[in-house]
Amino acid sequence: MEVRRLFDVLPYQQENYPQAEAISYKKDGKWHHYAIDQIIDIVDKLSLSALDLGLRKGDKVAIISDSRPEWAFVDIAMQQIGVITVPLYPNSTEEDYQFICHDAEVSYAFLSDSEIHAKFKNAQQLIPSIKGVFTFDSVDGVDNWNSLIADKKEEHQELLDQYRAEIDEMELATIIYTSGTTGTPKGVMLSHHNIISNAKGVEDAFEMIGASYKVLCFLPLCHIFARTELYTYLFLGVSIYYAQSIETIGENLKEVKPQFFATVPRLLEKIYDKIITKGYELRGLKRALFFWAVKLANEFDPERNMGFWYNWQLSIADKLIFSKWREA
Repeated sequence: MEVRRLFDVLPYQQENYPQAEAISYKKDGKWHHYAIDQIIDIVDKLSLSALDLGLRKGDKVAIISDSRPEWAFVDIAMQQIGVITVPLYPNSTEEDYQFICHDAEVSYAFLSDSEIHAKFKNAQQLIPSIKGVFTFDSVDGVDNWNSLIADKKEEHQELLDQYRAEIDEMELATIIYTSGTTGTPKGVMLSHHNIISNAKGVEDAFEMIGASYKVLCFLPLCHIFARTELYTYLFLGVSIYYAQSIETIGENLKEVKPQFFATVPRLLEKIYDKIITKGYELRGLKRALFFWAVKLANEFDPERNMGFWYNWQLSIADKLIFSKWREA
C-alpha cells in the first residue's frame, strides 16, 4: 500500500513489518509492549469514540503530555477522522494553555497526569470552546482515556473506513504553536504531506535499518522533530521504546540496548561535559592517560586513513579508556 496520510503508517507496518513490540514503555519497573495489531485496534476505537463525542472533521483536540504511547494513539486516532491535533508542552504555563487552546478553538483536551490537569483546570475556565477533558493517568473526578477504547460494533468500523477514505494528504493534520518568545504564540499549520514526506524522505539514509532494530525516544512529541521521528519509525517498522524521562536515559539505554536514537546537541554536550568532569577528578597516571585519550579522539578523521601508529594508539586508548565510557 502507498503511505500518503500519517495514519497510513499503521496498516503499512502491519502489512510489511508486523511488530510484536511496535511501541513500548516502562511502568512499575517493567517494560510493557504494544504489538502493531493492538495499536491499530486501540486507535480505531479512539477514533470511533471521538465521533461519538461529536467531534468532526476540522475540530481541534489538544494533547498536553510527556512522550508516551497514549500520545501517539490519540494523535493518529484524531487524524483518521480529520480532527486536527494541537500539541502543547507539558511545562508550558497556564497562560499558554489558555491562549493556545482559545486561539485554536480546542474542543477536547488529553492530559497526561494530575499535575498537568491541575494547571489546565484553571485555564479551562477561560476557554469557552472546551467541551471535555480526558487524562492518561487516573485522576480523581476526571474522565480517563480508557473509557474511549471500549469495543465497537462492526458497522461502526465501516463508518470509520468512510472517514479515512475522505481525508486527503494535503489536508491539515496539526497546528503546532511557537514558543511565543517574540510575542504571543503563532500556530504553524502542517498537513499530512508536510510531515509524511519528511518521514519518507529519510528512508534512503536509513537503508541499513532492519525491522529487528530498536530505538529509544525521549524528545517531546509536541515538537515537530520528535513527531516526525515517530512516523519515520512506524513507517520503517522499527521497535519504539519511550524513555521514562530525560534523567533515566542512561539507565534506559542499558536496558533496551537500542541500535540508535534521535537526539539534540545539548544532550550530547551534557554527556561530554560529564565525561570530561570525571577526567579532571583523576590524579597522576590515570589523569594523564585520560586526557591523552581525549586528545587522540579529537585528532580522529573518519575521512582518511590515520595510519598504523595512530590506529595502534587508538586500540590502546579504546581498551583502557573508551571502553569504560561506552559501558557507562
